[in-house]
Amino acid sequence: MSLEEIRKKWELIEEEDAKIRSKMANWEFIDRQKPLIKNALIYYIKTGDIRRACKMAKMGIDAFRELLRKANIPVIT
Repeated sequence: MSLEEIRKKWELIEEEDAKIRSKMANWEFIDRQKPLIKNALIYYIKTGDIRRACKMAKMGIDAFRELLRKANIPVIT
């Protein structure tokens, strides 16, 4: 498998993960959050980058993971 094929396969996996996070998310809960938190949750849904989302939300990882649970956003690894 070439590097390009691996990259494309990885991108497809990331897109599918983002779709799952978006579909399962409780958007009413997300929309009720303060802009800082809401934007971090949306960023996480789109990218899966929990570390950057935590920084955006100015939260520790444990607190952010609890917020993900409340928002029904799965952590896909």
